[in-house]
Amino acid sequence: MGSTEVYILGQKYTIRGDEPEEYIRELASFVDRKLKEVYSTSPNITPVKASILAALDIADELYKLKNEQEELTKHIAEKTDTLVSLFD
Repeated sequence: MGSTEVYILGQKYTIRGDEPEEYIRELASFVDRKLKEVYSTSPNITPVKASILAALDIADELYKLKNEQEELTKHIAEKTDTLVSLFD
């Protein structure tokens, strides 16, 4: 398990984990961008509220991608069933 130093909104954080350093830096950069987006629209917001809004935005992206992936998986399964039935 390694550790990687990252900066989010100018604050230094040491992240420990098994993932490659570049991956951890990409995640931190993504979170940093999301927080900056929140602050750009609401500059006087508290850090806790900004973090919650950024987390909700990230969760929204995750859920939309998960739903899209589930729909694609369902579509592929239906097409596979159709193709299999052609060979029966």
